[in-house]
Amino acid sequence: MNLPNILTLLRILLIPVFVVVYYWPSEHSRWIAAAIFAIAAFTDWLDGYLARKMNLVSGFGAFLDPVADKLMVAAALVIIVDTYSRALVDWPALLATPAIVIVGREIVISALREWMAEIGKRTQVAVSMIGKVKTALQMLAIFLLIGTDPSDSLVWIGVGALYIAALLTLWSMIVYLRAAWPYLKEGL
Repeated sequence: MNLPNILTLLRILLIPVFVVVYYWPSEHSRWIAAAIFAIAAFTDWLDGYLARKMNLVSGFGAFLDPVADKLMVAAALVIIVDTYSRALVDWPALLATPAIVIVGREIVISALREWMAEIGKRTQVAVSMIGKVKTALQMLAIFLLIGTDPSDSLVWIGVGALYIAALLTLWSMIVYLRAAWPYLKEGL
């Protein structure tokens, strides 16, 4: 067990804390939950940085890190869709659409990476700069949407950022699928 792996496990342990705090009946629960999400997002960056910097990259970390990221983002998106579908009754699908795109892409890319690893071509679908920008924008959007009251006009910045993140999500998925296409078409 090394420090990057401990940070990844911490991120997973923060998920139920994040959910409970968000729904806790307190006027500050939204911002505390947003702070917990920000800490989790920071540990995502920090564990990767430390693993590379200290030469502590491990199979366990390579497996668990993306799982922790996807669990935290999925939990946050479920909360956002729940909250905003009740608050914005005229537009119940406003945030469900980008949430489905983001979660769906993660499922597709996870399956693609697993399959590419099985055939020894995992590096063909490595994380790209588009994916990094998408992740940063997605984290900002989720932070704003978790921490902001649905009646606040700041919400629209979060909504816009989430839609841009969803578009970048689709774009990065296309990039990954194009890289994998020569191997995928062999099975047709």
